[in-house]
Amino acid sequence: MKIFTSTQIRELDRYTMEHEPIRSIDLMERAAKAITRAVTEQWSSRTPVVVFAGPGNNGGDALAVARLMAEQGYQVRAYLFNISNHLSEDCTSNRKRAADCKQLRQFVEVTTEFDPPELDSETLVIDGLFGSGITKPLAGGFASLVKYINQSPAKVVSIDIPSGLMPEDNSFNISANIIRADQTLTLQQKKLAFMFADNQQFIGELRVLDIRLSQEYIRKTEAQYSILEENDVRALIKGRDDFAHKGSMGNALVIAGSYGMSGAAILTTKACLRAGAGKVTIHTPRRNYAVMQMAVPEAVMQIDHEETYFSEAVDAEEMDAIGIGPGLGQHETTAIALITQLRRSQCPIVVDADGLNMLANHRAWLQQLPKGIIMTPHPKEFERLAGTACNGDYERLKKACEMALNLKVYILLKGHYSALCLPSGKVVFNSTGNSGMATAGSGDVLTGIITGLLARGYHAADAAIVGMYLHGLAGDLAAKDIGKESLIAGDIIKYLPKAFLRMTT
Repeated sequence: MKIFTSTQIRELDRYTMEHEPIRSIDLMERAAKAITRAVTEQWSSRTPVVVFAGPGNNGGDALAVARLMAEQGYQVRAYLFNISNHLSEDCTSNRKRAADCKQLRQFVEVTTEFDPPELDSETLVIDGLFGSGITKPLAGGFASLVKYINQSPAKVVSIDIPSGLMPEDNSFNISANIIRADQTLTLQQKKLAFMFADNQQFIGELRVLDIRLSQEYIRKTEAQYSILEENDVRALIKGRDDFAHKGSMGNALVIAGSYGMSGAAILTTKACLRAGAGKVTIHTPRRNYAVMQMAVPEAVMQIDHEETYFSEAVDAEEMDAIGIGPGLGQHETTAIALITQLRRSQCPIVVDADGLNMLANHRAWLQQLPKGIIMTPHPKEFERLAGTACNGDYERLKKACEMALNLKVYILLKGHYSALCLPSGKVVFNSTGNSGMATAGSGDVLTGIITGLLARGYHAADAAIVGMYLHGLAGDLAAKDIGKESLIAGDIIKYLPKAFLRMTT
């Protein structure tokens, strides 16, 4: 699913009106009916409803919803804020319709003074103050109204986007002046702002309502951002030939673990095997030999001559993919071995965890990275790589896009909606995964999965896309069976076969 910018969203509306064709007021009525249907499915007509409408088209939507709900027997009080005496054309039309609606319990047009209604725990607030067109933080009376709504015990449903939240960049927004919705009913497509963890406090439960905007425009219009759907991933998954043998299924090298961190090596190696690689070699310090042999007997052991850390680059000429970094530690000798390994290796590579931390400690090395390498940082690891703290998720994503573009690498920013930044400048968000996966070792499993897919012959972009989706799906299947609280990284590996099975049947 594509994620359009606010400018593209306006173009989509206009294209729909021109090519369906449909009048803007009728398209607004269509949206209002979808919103009304979603609200009335959840709240009965006994629920007192207060609608706050702004002067733009979001306010027009809200007024239409107020009228439609009143006509269905709901007790609705509607407030239209026309402070500047300037309404959009469709908002003006819906003002007249609302004023003429005899079923509306109360309709107030606010031009100067405002006596706010009481909002108790039984009240449902429909927020239609501002939509996706705002470009600066709310201030003055609107900011005060937002604070009044937020401090009330009422349930809040926002139309399209919580008022005060900008659709893309909220780096310098004022959080106190943004509606904290219990539910957001967004129209047709998710907004970029919905992908970021620091905005979830405003969005609540998110529902996307199909209002039948032009599929032709959506199909033919390029978007920088998109979010994965199951069919996108299904189309990428490779089949397994009946005459396959381990030599044709890929040879992966995992360089992981230091003394005391053998668990990271075990998880990465197991995940790599479960991802379908025909043969996996694990290079790890001598002290990890016994535990690795017992924990992953399917892997080929390759022992470093040092007792406790990775000390020297190894021959990878016969390898189809390398995963490096989990549990390596940050010994300076290890750092030298890391950059040597990266520079010498000709096959696709995934770098994670301590591999990233060592690159962050030697940022000049970033320019020496081979093109097409995949890096999988969590937010703090990325900030160390970038050499600067980021003012929120949007700025972090922007910097990751710039780094991927400049270095011609793939950067997979891990999170609830993991974001794969491609060398082309495009971004693909993952749609699977859950908070139970916020556990030590989860990232090591992801590294192993992507490494295994690379060894199987997947292109780097496809390996990252399929890998992050399957990783999250396995976590979702595990959480469904055992819950989120007790989920551990090993459970993701355990459920990976079920994730593959779901995607291939």
